[in-house]
Amino acid sequence: MKNWFEHWFDTKYYHILYKDRDDSEAQLFMKNLSETLGITKNHNVLDLACGKGRHALYLNSLGHNVVGVDLSKSSISSAKKFENERLKFFVHDMRQPIKGRNFDFVLNLFTSIGYFDDELDNVKMLKSVHSYLDDEGVLLIDFLNVQKVQNELEPHAVKSIDGIDFTIEKQVVNGIIEKNIRFTDKGEDYAFQERVHALSLEDFKKYLTAANFEIFKYAGDYHLSAFDIDNSDRLIIFAKKIK
Repeated sequence: MKNWFEHWFDTKYYHILYKDRDDSEAQLFMKNLSETLGITKNHNVLDLACGKGRHALYLNSLGHNVVGVDLSKSSISSAKKFENERLKFFVHDMRQPIKGRNFDFVLNLFTSIGYFDDELDNVKMLKSVHSYLDDEGVLLIDFLNVQKVQNELEPHAVKSIDGIDFTIEKQVVNGIIEKNIRFTDKGEDYAFQERVHALSLEDFKKYLTAANFEIFKYAGDYHLSAFDIDNSDRLIIFAKKIK
C-alpha cells in the first residue's frame, strides 16, 4: 500500500487545492536565500522534494544551476517541461542517496519533511543528504512553526476551487498534525489525508546531530527574520555538514 504522500501528491486534486500558493512569496524567499547564502552561478543547488518546481524555476531564473527532485511522477512530468542546460528534474525518493552527484546547497522547502511514520526515516533522509552535500555545503530546511500552527488550528473549513468544494478538517493526534480532505467531483466522492509530524526545533537538532549536521542559524519567516516560537510562521533551519 502506498503512503499517503505518494498517493495524494500525485493526484490532480492536490494541485487544484493548492493552486493559489503565493509565487511572489516563494520568489522573495529564494532571492533572500540566494543573497544570504552567497549562491553563485558556479554552485550546484538541489531542490529536494521540489513539487512542480516553482522554487527551482525561480532560482534558475537568477542564473543558478539547479536540480529538482520529487517522489511524484506527475509533478516531475510537469516540471520537466521547463528544463534547460542549467535546470534539470527527475523522480527520486529523498530517503535515498543521489549517486554520482554533489551539491553545494540542498534546499528542503515548504514543509517537505515530517511525513514518514517512522522517525528513523527522517534521519535516513538527512544521512542521504550528507552523502551528496559538499564538505563546505549547506542544508536548509523550511518547516512550519508547530507551536503557532497548534495555537491557531482551524478545525473545520470549506474551500471552493474550480467548482469543487473541499471540506478540510484539522486536528493534532499523538503529535501528528492531521488534515482530512473530502470532496465530490463529477458525482464521485473522494477522501484524502495529510499527516505531518509536529516537529520542534529540538526534534530537528536531534535528527541533524544524528546525521552529522550542525545548525548554525535559524529564522522565522521568508524575510529571514529572527525565529519567535509563539509568533513566527515558519521554522527555517540552516545546517552545515560535519565531516
